Amino acid sequence: MENKTQLYFVPGLAANTKIFEYIKLPEEKFEVHFLEWILPLSVEETIESYAKRMCSFIKHENPILIGVSFGGVMVQEMSKQMSCEKVIIISSMKSNNELPVRLKLAQKTKAYKLFPTKIVENIEDYEHLFFGDFLKKRAELYKMYLSIRDADYLQWAIHNVLNWEQDYELEDIVHIHGNKDEVFPIKHIKNSIEVDNGTHIMILNKAKTISTILEKVCSSTVAASS
Repeated sequence: MENKTQLYFVPGLAANTKIFEYIKLPEEKFEVHFLEWILPLSVEETIESYAKRMCSFIKHENPILIGVSFGGVMVQEMSKQMSCEKVIIISSMKSNNELPVRLKLAQKTKAYKLFPTKIVENIEDYEHLFFGDFLKKRAELYKMYLSIRDADYLQWAIHNVLNWEQDYELEDIVHIHGNKDEVFPIKHIKNSIEVDNGTHIMILNKAKTISTILEKVCSSTVAASS
């Protein structure tokens, strides 16, 4: 039997690897690995240094790296420091040119430094503030999938999303993006595989569609290299 293709997944900002629980790929073709976020050495650690430390968890040569949202930024940074077969990003951006205006404004005004990291860090203490059913459901989602609540990590990650110095698109990035993404609106995104009605959390509610795309992209990559 041929060797399986090694896939390494990185979740979104502050998210744990449970966000990939609905992604289903043929086990006879792919071996799947999930990378959890690690704490930054300090809030001043560079994204290059952090990406190098993340690369130390890769145990196979030339894997396919797959990242969601900020995880997409991270796998692109990791690809600069290691050899990989392919980089696939989901609900993410390929350069700072794809940041929407409101996030660029937050970056320029430093308003992101006011982000209430303590609320995320201790979300149980704030549940009573979520009055509407929609917000209550979102709070439940946060508790389930956003487990990285360390304030230094949150400050570091938000800073590096908004201040990513990548001003051009790396070659051969496969970008899967929802046309209803509210964080990175599709109008700012170029060269993507568009998922109809996909929001920023489509890794959860469009997992079947994304699984189909991933299988096709990863299979074609293997075929091209064999």
